[in-house]
Amino acid sequence: MTSERVFGRLRDALEHPQEVRQIGIDRTPRGERSAAVLALFTDDGDPSLTFITRSTTMRRHAGQIALPGGAVDATDVDRAHTALREANEEIGLDPAHVTVIGQLPALWVPASRYDVTTVVGAWPGGAELTVVDPREVAEVHHYRVSELTAPETRVMGRHPSGFLGPSFVLGDQFIWGLTGHLVDWVLDLAGWSLPWDRGRVADVPARFLRD
Repeated sequence: MTSERVFGRLRDALEHPQEVRQIGIDRTPRGERSAAVLALFTDDGDPSLTFITRSTTMRRHAGQIALPGGAVDATDVDRAHTALREANEEIGLDPAHVTVIGQLPALWVPASRYDVTTVVGAWPGGAELTVVDPREVAEVHHYRVSELTAPETRVMGRHPSGFLGPSFVLGDQFIWGLTGHLVDWVLDLAGWSLPWDRGRVADVPARFLRD
């Protein structure tokens, strides 16, 4: 069981999430193909969220920071099954240790033409999560909610096209794009967000721009 004090508001919000955010283009699901990612938080007073750096050999979004996840298989029971299976294959997460809290509405990703569902889960932590499949994952990262919500971490990331979106600067790491929006959305739903300067703009570093 997850802590109601920590996750109660988030669980309630995920049962009736906000309407799909308008983030520059129409993200309405297209029904072409589907994927799921896992927003995995530790179940403690200052939860940490797990991210991966995608391998530089990936065809799409190479070298970018993302949430674990991948395409839906025909044998997957539901989107939670997909997200947990992919996290096990990529970083060795034992699905038995995860409590699924809920999920966000699917968003269409034009670069890959996938409808992506974000599954939100909590786990006790403690077990080490490491790269299992280096063809897909280069690194594993964990950031506390207190780090992600710190005003000095928050920027509006600017793509060379001029597109702006909520982003996170953590040392030499830059979380932006769909992942930045998803994390921003979950933090808001959980009531964890703090006021930050949306007029603070930072260009997305070149090494995080591979499509």
